[in-house]
Amino acid sequence: MNPGQVHSPDHKPGSPDVGGPEFLVVGKLHRPHGLRGDMLMSVWTDFPERLTAGVRLYVGEDRTPMQVRSLRQHGKGFLVAFEGYADREQAGSLRNQLVFVKAEDVPALEEGEYYLHQLLGLRVIDDANDAVLGTVAKIIETGGANDVFLVRAEDGTELLLPDIEPVVLDIDTEGGEMRVHLLPGLLPDE
Repeated sequence: MNPGQVHSPDHKPGSPDVGGPEFLVVGKLHRPHGLRGDMLMSVWTDFPERLTAGVRLYVGEDRTPMQVRSLRQHGKGFLVAFEGYADREQAGSLRNQLVFVKAEDVPALEEGEYYLHQLLGLRVIDDANDAVLGTVAKIIETGGANDVFLVRAEDGTELLLPDIEPVVLDIDTEGGEMRVHLLPGLLPDE
């Protein structure tokens, strides 16, 4: 799952809610490029324009804060250099590390838009009988017209729900609920 993506009718980005993750992945460092400390970085965010020189990013499992010295487009990703990493050997120590931003620093949302991470853990309620179907355990990005929510019930059974308007009726991140309408064929026993 790409934490920078969002759920909305137009699939536009937004901001995290209270109690969400502290950090969000925005990319991954690969190998050094050249002799001046540049690294190849794949980009995993819908906001690459926010990654600029001077921005503070957090690198690796320990989320080491690092100031971006320079950043420029390179192929499908970027070449990034950090303050204090002036040569190929120093930059190489960052190889294969994930790059994070603080969740509190992401752009604000418009009404009705959500980061995907905000939807994980929501209780899923059937609109026909107010029954709790389970919680959103995973969001499957299909690369097609819509994503799919994997809903896991307390007994471990799973239900796949397409992220389409006739199915997803309402999302209340503050209340922790997603109200859905089950179309014929969505339940496994139908």
